[in-house]
Amino acid sequence: MAKLTELAQAKTSAERRAATADTYQRKILELRHAIAFEKSYSKDWILNRYLNLAYFGDGAYGIQSAARHYFSKDAKDLNLRESATLAGLVKNPVGFNPTNNPAAAKSRRNVVLNRMAQLKIITDQKAKKLGARGLGLKITSSRNGCVSSVAPFFCDYALRYLLADPSLGKTVDDRRQLIDTGGLSIKSTIDLRFQQAASKAVSAHVRPTDRAIGALAMVEPGSGDVRAIAQSRPMGRNGKLGQTFLNYVVPSNLGDSGGFQAGSTFKIFVMAAALEQGISPRTTIPSPQTIHLNQGSFPDCDGMYSSTKDFEVNNSTNASYSPDMYEGAQLSVNTFFIQLEQQTGLCDPYTLATKMGVQLTNPPTERTPTFTLGVDSVSPLEMAEAYATVAARGEHCQAKPVTEILNSAGKVFKTYDDQCNRVLSKYTADTINDILKGVMDKPGGFGSALQIDKQSAGKTGTTDNNKAVWFDGYTPALATVSMVAGANKFGTPVTLNNQSIGGLFTETAHGSTTAGPIWGDAMKAIQDLLPDKGFTPPGQDPASVGSSTSVPNTIGMSTGQAQSTLQAAGFTPVVGTAIDSRRAPGVVAGQSPTDGASAAPGSTVTLFPSNGANYSRSQPRSTATPAAILSGNASAGPDNGQPPKHRNHGRHGKHHPAR
Repeated sequence: MAKLTELAQAKTSAERRAATADTYQRKILELRHAIAFEKSYSKDWILNRYLNLAYFGDGAYGIQSAARHYFSKDAKDLNLRESATLAGLVKNPVGFNPTNNPAAAKSRRNVVLNRMAQLKIITDQKAKKLGARGLGLKITSSRNGCVSSVAPFFCDYALRYLLADPSLGKTVDDRRQLIDTGGLSIKSTIDLRFQQAASKAVSAHVRPTDRAIGALAMVEPGSGDVRAIAQSRPMGRNGKLGQTFLNYVVPSNLGDSGGFQAGSTFKIFVMAAALEQGISPRTTIPSPQTIHLNQGSFPDCDGMYSSTKDFEVNNSTNASYSPDMYEGAQLSVNTFFIQLEQQTGLCDPYTLATKMGVQLTNPPTERTPTFTLGVDSVSPLEMAEAYATVAARGEHCQAKPVTEILNSAGKVFKTYDDQCNRVLSKYTADTINDILKGVMDKPGGFGSALQIDKQSAGKTGTTDNNKAVWFDGYTPALATVSMVAGANKFGTPVTLNNQSIGGLFTETAHGSTTAGPIWGDAMKAIQDLLPDKGFTPPGQDPASVGSSTSVPNTIGMSTGQAQSTLQAAGFTPVVGTAIDSRRAPGVVAGQSPTDGASAAPGSTVTLFPSNGANYSRSQPRSTATPAAILSGNASAGPDNGQPPKHRNHGRHGKHHPAR
């Protein structure tokens, strides 16, 4: 036991060599440890620890693993003959290996039986009778590690998390040696009740052999504790059964999956950036069904975005012509958010996403004008961590699967404390929660069919060609993200449209109808375990308190003059897309926020120049108010005070359907 403990606690190759060195120094140290064990612990405790540390051959560490491998039963169910075989193995697990050298294993087993007779534990007659019998092997292929776990992919995630921890050893091999043979007790964050609900919900809606992957992650706000992860493709190497060793739920560095396109779930980061910058959630932006923009009109971290290519964005939902942040988010209006991103710039939303838990590593391909419509290579666990941040009122906590490690003596070896810091103001988080709970509790909301008996909020996401759909929903106590992604047997993305998913034909996949039911089933199964706690209503906008300034009116000015006026007033002007107007081309026909609104100094004000579509030199100047112009009431046709006949109808556009 003393030698095994020394070997188990060795963290480096040099320490392992010292623990097994055939020297007097090592023998004396081993004797000292043995005496200390005898003084401090009972013989039953020492035997228990020894049996759980010892190697029994064929890759089986510990008595339970050995019993399952050699006799296909639990250790507690071993009979005397089987127990004697395993007891004899530990002296030389290779030389006495019953699968490779059964004669030597039988001879060694009989030595154990005869010694038991000498000690009067069994009779001589029984030792002789059992010694005449065969080994009685019933070999089961070793399923060491996570394959045999009740939560194999959570186990795999926790293992990779530990292997990435340099405090557990200098190299990955050193850490693996410690984990495999160190006799450690590792306390995880998993809640098996939540895990069972997650696994059942995923398997009920996506089958292992579907050309789709179903996945779900649960994270506790305020701690980052990962309560469950589940996926539709089980762990294993039989591809015909849909098995895989790729963990599709966790970030790529911990699961080897390349991740998935996140769709409109990324709108939360632009919304957060806008609120942090002092943009009012009631700011309206003209948001036609289709909008053409130039990439060079988007502020980046250092100047404007480098490309000047034009691109098109379309809506896939119905909304008013000039929605505010509430309507824009609840109906996932793409043209609203792409213009809101023009106001916030690309830098702040991108930075917030990383602070909230999304592992973005390639700005040239990620920090682009379509960022608000989602980027590639994102996992459900990352999005659950991000949405847990707003659920925790702006406090971000790094996701973790482990809380504590005990050494072979049962003493604390390492603790994994919560790693939390504030990344959003409470006002911003509370406002986002207030906006997104409308997805769940408003009649006709995309999540209204998924409601549970606790207050919840949510956001849908659907990508180009419906290759992935998401439902990111949460309560104040739990953030749960479900995803269904089209993928062939190799994991290559394919469309979900016209696929059989979970035994049902899916003509067109959506976040609310394809991924949403997985979320709903999982959350309904555990809702009674969640506390009765609601979201905190948003307080007063900090931008309207103290140092707020009234936004000047720039309607009718040239773009240059309007920019100068706003800069002089302490605001940051951004030129948005041109809109239909009676005004001359280039003249400001709308602005957001509207004139007279209160905003913090430095806040962004977006200018909407006229495209001149309805301009005529002979027409008198419009007398419509700036607010009417901004809301669309005077954007086209006669100045009659009526809104234009325009709704956000139409088919999915070129950039990321929203639902």
